[in-house]
Amino acid sequence: MAVGTQHLSQDREKLQLPVPHLEPRQHNDSPSQKTAMPRWRAKGKEKSSIALACTWVVNHQISISLNVLGLLFCIHVFFPQGRHLTQKFFRISYFNPATGKFALGWDDIFFVFYWIIVFTGLRCIVMDYILSPIAAACGIGKKKAKVRFAEQAWILLYYSMFWSTGMYIMYYSDYWLNLRALWRNWPVREMDGLAKWYYLVQFAFWLQQIVVVNIEERRKDHWQMFTHHIVTCALIFLSYGYHQSKVGNLILALMDFVDIILPAAKLLRYLRFQFLCDAMFGVFIVTWLITRHVLYLWVCWSIYAHIPEEIKYGCYEGSTQNLQGPSPVPDDWEHLTWPFRDPVGLVCWNDNIKWGFLGMLLALQVIMLMWFTLIIKVAYKVLSGQGADDNRSDDEDEEEEEDIPSKDGKGKVLNAVHTCVEPRPMIEKETLSTEPDFVKSRLGQTPVHKSSRRKDGNGQSSGINVLGSSDRKELLGRIGCDKSTN
Repeated sequence: MAVGTQHLSQDREKLQLPVPHLEPRQHNDSPSQKTAMPRWRAKGKEKSSIALACTWVVNHQISISLNVLGLLFCIHVFFPQGRHLTQKFFRISYFNPATGKFALGWDDIFFVFYWIIVFTGLRCIVMDYILSPIAAACGIGKKKAKVRFAEQAWILLYYSMFWSTGMYIMYYSDYWLNLRALWRNWPVREMDGLAKWYYLVQFAFWLQQIVVVNIEERRKDHWQMFTHHIVTCALIFLSYGYHQSKVGNLILALMDFVDIILPAAKLLRYLRFQFLCDAMFGVFIVTWLITRHVLYLWVCWSIYAHIPEEIKYGCYEGSTQNLQGPSPVPDDWEHLTWPFRDPVGLVCWNDNIKWGFLGMLLALQVIMLMWFTLIIKVAYKVLSGQGADDNRSDDEDEEEEEDIPSKDGKGKVLNAVHTCVEPRPMIEKETLSTEPDFVKSRLGQTPVHKSSRRKDGNGQSSGINVLGSSDRKELLGRIGCDKSTN
């Protein structure tokens, strides 16, 4: 009753009708703030300063991103004396005219920061103003379905682009279908421009994912996801500093392909291609097995078997044009940090460093095996006709109202749908990283993107979470193939 009263009050405000004092009013609060207030005060606790900051950032992602980027561009255009600094944000650094390639260095962090801001604003803009209208044009009427369609379409766009870029880089490289070539001529101090751009932008994306997983509602596999993102970012950063971007390119391409298949299956569901959706989920399972548990382990085996044969152990120093080495590895820990302090300084390789990288890769494999084992268990129960009680009450989806715009006397649409900032509906809804409810209730994706929901009305992010459930609705609902939600 309280939730229904709250939405009646919001509708009266939209129509500019008098609102009866059915509950205490919050002066100077926006409707979205009033909607979220009970959530933060449910146990008599006020918002912490950090929680308020998170709420403000989430509610202003587009404006923050545009203001930061606009400030950088203005400084770059109107203050020529500062361009030697601002250009580091807009283009990759350390170009070597003699070789036509790019070296590595700490100035690359400016470029990474720039792309974190770009992704933050671009995701929200594309989902709100392009993908949501496309969903409506395709006949998707429910708000929740539009939100999910936009989210999965964004994921599909991102991974399709970067998987294609990664495959293009590999195809024209010397390590295409040749694992031994990954390790030859180490250390390779310079990279092609496209390869460096690709690596740094992927790093920016995964750093943003660490932020996302900690501001959304926590799911059952929160710590697995958080660990996955931390290890992934650490591997990208360390492989970049230790000049192992070749194998990094290969592993990113293997991982990204699965993240194209799953959102494609969900989009087919929203477009009511049920058979194709079911078939695509079968492709997803097979693709996951091949890329993440066969080819991935093949790369790990190459690290174990081929590196001692292809890399001359020891320390190297100098740029590409005057590389010196190998020299004996110092008997201390300080040499491990030199690649990050001086890009042309000392960089060493031995069995201990090899096992450090291999250990992190195998840690990722353990997490992925946990997810895949549970996916197979659920799929087996679906195929064998077994079932279990579905505590998520998927039937409530049928009660969700169609998103039909209403107009006032002047013809102004009052309830246009926005996926990034949207009032919480009366029943359950899915919350994106850009919505007001997309803030952790305590400060505190699988792969980044599949669906999880609760009945209590609190927002949940989209992401596959197969932990702890094993029935047909749970599996197919999360991959988007249980029933139409148009």
